[in-house]
Amino acid sequence: MFNRANHRKPVLTRRDMLCRCANGFGGLALLHQLASGARGATLRPHFAPKARSVIFLFMDGGPSQMDSFDPKPRLTRENGRKIPIKTPATVFNISDKVFGSPYTFRKHGQCGADVSELFPHVAACVDDMAIIRSMVADHSEHTAANYFMHSGSGFQGRPAMGAWITYGLGTESENLPGFVVLESGLIPPGGLDCFGSGFLPASYQGTLFHHGEHPMDSLRPLDDDPGLQQDKLALLGKLNHGVLERFGRISEIEATISNYEMAFRMQTAVPELLDFSTETAATKRLYGIDEELTGEFGRECLIARRLVERGVRFIELLTPARKGLDRWDQHLGLENGHRINAVSTDKPIAALLKDLKARGLLEQTLVVWGGEFGRTPCAQFPDNGAASNIGRDHNPFGFTMWMAGGGVKGGQVYGATDEYGYFAIENKVHVHDLHATILHLLGLDHTKLTFRYSGRDMRLTDVAGNVVRDLLA
Repeated sequence: MFNRANHRKPVLTRRDMLCRCANGFGGLALLHQLASGARGATLRPHFAPKARSVIFLFMDGGPSQMDSFDPKPRLTRENGRKIPIKTPATVFNISDKVFGSPYTFRKHGQCGADVSELFPHVAACVDDMAIIRSMVADHSEHTAANYFMHSGSGFQGRPAMGAWITYGLGTESENLPGFVVLESGLIPPGGLDCFGSGFLPASYQGTLFHHGEHPMDSLRPLDDDPGLQQDKLALLGKLNHGVLERFGRISEIEATISNYEMAFRMQTAVPELLDFSTETAATKRLYGIDEELTGEFGRECLIARRLVERGVRFIELLTPARKGLDRWDQHLGLENGHRINAVSTDKPIAALLKDLKARGLLEQTLVVWGGEFGRTPCAQFPDNGAASNIGRDHNPFGFTMWMAGGGVKGGQVYGATDEYGYFAIENKVHVHDLHATILHLLGLDHTKLTFRYSGRDMRLTDVAGNVVRDLLA
């Protein structure tokens, strides 16, 4: 017979049990990631990696391939004529008139790669670069194209490449995030979701360093007394751990705890990172950080090298802001706009490559350059028809990116576009292929780097992508 007095109260209420089941099982999949108390633990790759870090030089807006690394003499010969091939629809209603490049090209390095006059400093590094002239993307509008280049999906809310890499490998730095974004005045269309963690835990999202004198204002302690701040953090930790003890593992809470701890450690690490007093005058001149046009991006590039030295896994650099100039997105005024953007970035990028190489870091650091798409060979005219203000529209059908270091076979030009530079026609490299190759160089099999979400195993390359082995050393 049931005796109420002898009946013990259940250890769990029905509500507690449901909450633990709902949140606990998802946490189990992340347990090995979140163990060790710090998200800085390195994880084992699928195979021996060539690269340990990635620096992504993102040229927001879409640099023109036929004005940078893919010369098209036919455009010059037929400048102003009607293009004799069928062309796809573009974002804007551009003309059908061929627009010859306003820049000259020369061959450089032992490999003899053609480089525009826009990049005289980078041209000196071509023997370390694999120039891919046959990139293909799926989107011609900035926001979707930015999401696609960063996350492998044109939709908002998917994990960025840097988040996937940090999820797969962790970071070698205890006091800095594994994924850092260096911003110098412009956030790409699509906003901060370009660097988000999507359905991965929040601790894998990109940490944004703002441009200016104080890039991490949010890290400044509000308390003058370090002991008081530590007491507050200890209380927060106790409260958050109390929630975990009551309801089981909740990835959002665990990420919050991890981020508080990381922010506290960064208060010491970031000022030291940004202190250039230990850099020689020659190094500062190399990056051009004291020059008006190169100073902002030169600073970014120097910080990127210092982040690599401190074990940060993925670093993205964004295009510097220029007053009255719209990134690399020159629908009008391409000749002047591309020239200014190139001057702002050419010397710092070359300095980064040379500095990494001189320090023995280039062979373990993969450097990737490019935008979300390229540009059309046909002219886009201003309303007044001024020939001096011509631009180009967006073109995802054939554009150029390059890679250097980190296991890449340098001194090569890979793939080709047609005679007008409109379509990739030889050795096409889709964005999924690019992502698969980047992961491969880091020792990750893109088909195995997955996360269970919404009933399926998600990955950076979706259900596509092939490693471009011709690019590997």
